[in-house]
Amino acid sequence: MTTRQKLAAQIVRASHALHARGWVANHDGNVSVRVGPDRLMVTPTATGKGDVTEAGLAVTCMDGKRVEGEAKPPSEFLLHVFGCYRVRDDVQAVIHAHPPFSTALACAGIPIRTFLAEAVVSIGAEVPLTELAPPSGKEGAAPIAALIGDHDALLLAQHGVITVGRDVEQAMLRMELVEHLARIWTIAKPLGGVKPLPEAMVQAMLAKRRKAAGLLGSAAAKAGQAETTSLSTSASAPTNGAQGASALPSAPWTPAGPPPAPDAWSGGKTEATCGVVYGAGEAASDSLASAVQSEIARHLRGK
Repeated sequence: MTTRQKLAAQIVRASHALHARGWVANHDGNVSVRVGPDRLMVTPTATGKGDVTEAGLAVTCMDGKRVEGEAKPPSEFLLHVFGCYRVRDDVQAVIHAHPPFSTALACAGIPIRTFLAEAVVSIGAEVPLTELAPPSGKEGAAPIAALIGDHDALLLAQHGVITVGRDVEQAMLRMELVEHLARIWTIAKPLGGVKPLPEAMVQAMLAKRRKAAGLLGSAAAKAGQAETTSLSTSASAPTNGAQGASALPSAPWTPAGPPPAPDAWSGGKTEATCGVVYGAGEAASDSLASAVQSEIARHLRGK
């Protein structure tokens, strides 16, 4: 089997796995690899990932234009070309998909701050969220290109996930890890949210990531240098369950329901009395004091 045949088989295996796991639907998603200095191979347009075959893959130049065979590359392929391959020479494979949990976070505007220590080594301290862009063309690739130099996985705003690797398997493992983190994040949310890792632990894991850069790629070599600031593109979004509450804008508290009706004892002052409990302020407090003094005086007169 030639190298190109092996790469084609890897694309098909990954494509079928994306379909089997429910990480794509319809014709969504795409898998691509470098097959030469100026050649790329990608899953074809208008084909479900469960139906991809080795013979049906598209081959393009580094501009994303078809150069061999009849199969056509998908319009989203330019996100791979101009967002990843032309930015990082070490990237040999790119996968784009819509796994539900991580895509949900991407659509909600929530980047992932890595909260499992082992995952920091594999994927870095965060999976940032790109700016919103069209799902194709150079315009769509620009937000990816702006971040991919420092990261191996990105959440695409209101779109999905893109991962890169030195081969298809590594890109697929990174896609799997992003979805795993997103699923845990979602499950933990009603329990109070995931807790952030201590900064010292994050830095220790990033040091291991840098040490493994020969296997993990150029983004790993720079781990810790830019990752702590890239979340600024989505500064208003909570980065995990523990921090989310403090990141959300505070709303003024008001009592539920209408104010209670006046009663006989208060002389019509019940509403003001409750206002003191609810924090209505000095005017309500004065009103309460006046009502109390009035009742004391009335009681004394009645004796």
